[in-house]
Amino acid sequence: MTSIKPQPGLMDIALYVGGKSHIDGVANVIKLSSNENPFGPSPAAQEAVKRSVHELHRYPSTDHAELRTAIAEVHGLEADRIICGVGSDEIITLLCQAYAGPGTEVIHTEHGFAMYRISALAASATPVEVRERERVTDVDSILDACTEATRLVFIANPNNPTGTMIGMAEIERLAEGIPEQCLLVLDGAYAEYVEGYDGGARLVEMRDNVVMTRTFSKLYGLGGLRIGWGYAPREVIDVLMRIRGPFNLSTTQLAAAEAAVRDRAYAEKCRDENTRLRAWLAEALAEHGVPCDTSTANFVLARFGDTEEAEACDAYLQGQGLIVRKVGGYKLPNCLRISVGDEASCRRVAYCIGQFKAGAR
Repeated sequence: MTSIKPQPGLMDIALYVGGKSHIDGVANVIKLSSNENPFGPSPAAQEAVKRSVHELHRYPSTDHAELRTAIAEVHGLEADRIICGVGSDEIITLLCQAYAGPGTEVIHTEHGFAMYRISALAASATPVEVRERERVTDVDSILDACTEATRLVFIANPNNPTGTMIGMAEIERLAEGIPEQCLLVLDGAYAEYVEGYDGGARLVEMRDNVVMTRTFSKLYGLGGLRIGWGYAPREVIDVLMRIRGPFNLSTTQLAAAEAAVRDRAYAEKCRDENTRLRAWLAEALAEHGVPCDTSTANFVLARFGDTEEAEACDAYLQGQGLIVRKVGGYKLPNCLRISVGDEASCRRVAYCIGQFKAGAR
């Protein structure tokens, strides 16, 4: 037996399993399991990727100045308070590495994004799970769970995989009520899908204990390139910059993200189509006896009568060449998360669920 052992907590991490992308024996599947933009990245981002190949022999920028400036100009933020990472996942990891550790606690909600728990354990901190109320973040539960050991509170708003969100008044109450040694991290991966919502950016500017994370993987259709960013007090940015890898983003990533964030017309078009099709899909599923909570993201959480029915529907959909996401790992075994695809995909999945429900009666 070797005496070489990993840090405490690491072996408590279950390997992350992403959404399926293929079905054995089935060609031309429709993938609705990973909340991807069905329209892909903007033409401007695609062109930026093509141009970047001429600079692949050069090291990329270490300060990400051009991308940070573009993000700041588009969103009305301060560039020196922005950090860029390999997806917003890396920002989450850096926050845990910098502010959590042995003897500290990291709070997340029961149906929250899996990376909060994983990143806490990777930092040898203790993840603390708090209940939600009907699949909605419960601020009182979070505040009740806070202790002297609490260093980070993560909430996704809108949440994944539920699609629900809480209003700014509740977020402000949470920021005001957490312990003084604690940071509130607002994961805004789906913030762009909510018209008029800044993901918490103004709150970051008003307070010294709030951090916002965002991503290019959803609305901007750049999931395959893994690019995210965070907005935080300057003191927090200074800490995170000290542990961020200097070349964590490639020239291609930086070029694509800058082009994508500046192409506002394309982003608005994608958001408008998502809003339209999300409403249509939720209504169509409801007509088949499958309710969904009001979603503010690019997916819906379809609720079935029990785990057996959800698994049977998933199997039926796979037989029809449709891949959705089982979310038992998020303690929602009676649900299926369905990404909002293009119109043909939405109509196809709604029709097939209707056929499944009709056959089950």
